[in-house]
Amino acid sequence: MAELPGPDSKHPARLAAWRSIDAVARGDKQAWVENFADDGIVQDPIGKSVIDPTGEGHKGKVAIEKFWDTNIAIGRPLFNLQSSICSGNECANVGTLTIQFPDGLVTQLYGVFTYRVNDEGKVTALRTYWEAEDMKVHAPREDWK
Repeated sequence: MAELPGPDSKHPARLAAWRSIDAVARGDKQAWVENFADDGIVQDPIGKSVIDPTGEGHKGKVAIEKFWDTNIAIGRPLFNLQSSICSGNECANVGTLTIQFPDGLVTQLYGVFTYRVNDEGKVTALRTYWEAEDMKVHAPREDWK
């Protein structure tokens, strides 16, 4: 199995993925947005969805900041990665994303989270593969609050 994202990784895309995951876990919007190239794009998930009705993604830092505010800041996300595979200037992480919302509702989805970086190690594309119909939703429970 490939090494999982971490601060000791040598691959630029894996390092960028780790910075992204770390910023999300800490709730650090500024660090997350600064991890992107100015012309970066977020496609989460890829294609048309409730999150992205046009399917064209969220392009540029202003749109990426709005994506954070609308989709990341509303809950407490936690990644549990099973594998990380890098090739060229890209990295694909496979695992589960669990999000706990302030009301205690918990969602879980299994997916592939890909990161492409430029020569400066900035994310030019964050693209995710997950299926809404496979998302698990758990009602609030006292022990999750």
